[in-house]
Amino acid sequence: MDSHGWRLVYQHIRQADRSVPRYGRRPTYPDVLIVGMYLWTVAHDRPLCWACDRSHYGSLFRPRRLPSVSQFCRRIQSLRCQEILQFVHARLAQDEAITPLSFVDGRALVVGKHSRDPDAAIGWGRGRFERGYKLHAWATQDWRIPLWSVTPLNVDERAVARRLVQQQPCGGLILADALYDSGPLYEHVAALGAQWLTPMGKSNAGRGHRKPYPARLAAVSAWRGVAGYVHQERNTIERIFGSQSTLGGGLGPLPGWVRRLDRVRRWVGAKLILYHARLIVRRAAV
Repeated sequence: MDSHGWRLVYQHIRQADRSVPRYGRRPTYPDVLIVGMYLWTVAHDRPLCWACDRSHYGSLFRPRRLPSVSQFCRRIQSLRCQEILQFVHARLAQDEAITPLSFVDGRALVVGKHSRDPDAAIGWGRGRFERGYKLHAWATQDWRIPLWSVTPLNVDERAVARRLVQQQPCGGLILADALYDSGPLYEHVAALGAQWLTPMGKSNAGRGHRKPYPARLAAVSAWRGVAGYVHQERNTIERIFGSQSTLGGGLGPLPGWVRRLDRVRRWVGAKLILYHARLIVRRAAV
């Protein structure tokens, strides 16, 4: 991460520390330091013990005092540090509203087949059945990811999409792939004031014995018109996922020390914070 991106991240960490309520007495090592150390570690794709070595810091970020490895591992799991991370992501990714055109998709985060991680599950991943987790993302047209979730790989993507769209007022058109084709999901999104659109592979949609859903029937009619061409914009989220993996410190394959659901969620959330900081810096330079 370059100096401009890191300064932006650290500025938001300090703002979050002033905004998030404190619990109990003030600790020896402030939460700003703990969260900053964690994001510094994630940006360099290193384990937590790496952050407790003073030789791994430079002029850009050089803490005066460092906690022990056990203290750091325990503190980063605390409720307030999690709230600070959530606050920083919200400020970097949700400063603007959801764009009229947005996208929902999932990205498999695979672990090794010999991993003993009890939270990793077998599910449909990169064109085949794999074992691991999945990042479910709601992305905007300007490449932000305001809402996201990480679940085991066997969790139904439609159920996660339903929860995502409930967390924030939405509108406009939301594009998804064929895995999200569900009549109840169409109706749920329509009730929230938005329009859901997935590929329509069956020409007899709505003519079967199951209950027809008006929102999905309307999407079938639209698909036979211009909606099929509009849906090609869904590839934007594929490019977003690709851009996260091509930069140093981006969201690539899960390293061997990131296991269990809570650690995977925290790691992915930190990667998304760094991604949005780079996005803001890159746009400011244009």
